[in-house]
Amino acid sequence: MKARAALLALTLPALVGARPPMRYQPDPSSVFAAELAFNRLAQQKGQWTAFRATAADEAVMFVPQRVLAKQWLKGRADPPAPVSWTPSAIYVSCDGNLAASTGGWKRPDGSVGYFTTIWQRDRKGEWKWIMDHGDTLASAREAPEFLIGKVATCKRGRAGDGPRPAVPPPDRKTSGIQPVPRDESLSWSAEAAADGSRRVTVRMWNGAGYETVIDDRVAAAP
Repeated sequence: MKARAALLALTLPALVGARPPMRYQPDPSSVFAAELAFNRLAQQKGQWTAFRATAADEAVMFVPQRVLAKQWLKGRADPPAPVSWTPSAIYVSCDGNLAASTGGWKRPDGSVGYFTTIWQRDRKGEWKWIMDHGDTLASAREAPEFLIGKVATCKRGRAGDGPRPAVPPPDRKTSGIQPVPRDESLSWSAEAAADGSRRVTVRMWNGAGYETVIDDRVAAAP
């Protein structure tokens, strides 16, 4: 009996460590809720305080050069009045772990612009932003009457998506548990130049190919 208990104690950590990533429902409304909470925190606690609280450790932003967000935000005082924003479109990956939101913002002085934010779930399943950028506009973009929420078509692992990729034989150390293949149904890129210009794109798999759903182009700083 003692031997069995000892074996169980040694086996459990291995099983826990081999647990595959959590699967989530690809729900645009959960991203919308994260955006609303983000904006509410900015209004109540301060703009940069909210950015610090919701950023992933590896998050990047543009000021206009690309910077690590937490390094740039560390100790930075909040502006007297925060910017406010509202997403108008949200795109979510098939596995529900990656999302992109885009919409409009407005400053207290009346100036307007747009933003795009890339969100990723952390180990606890909470949404954290990993990229944020935006630009000013002469006039606000026309917002849709209703929020646009779209989910990418699954690129692998579903019937009808073609043959599944080859999987290596089970490893005895992980009791045959295999990691979930990386989801490639939603992808993003941010190309930045030394002059402050940049291009942020988001592409979504529609079952036949990748469709560009966000294509932001920011001119060089004057």
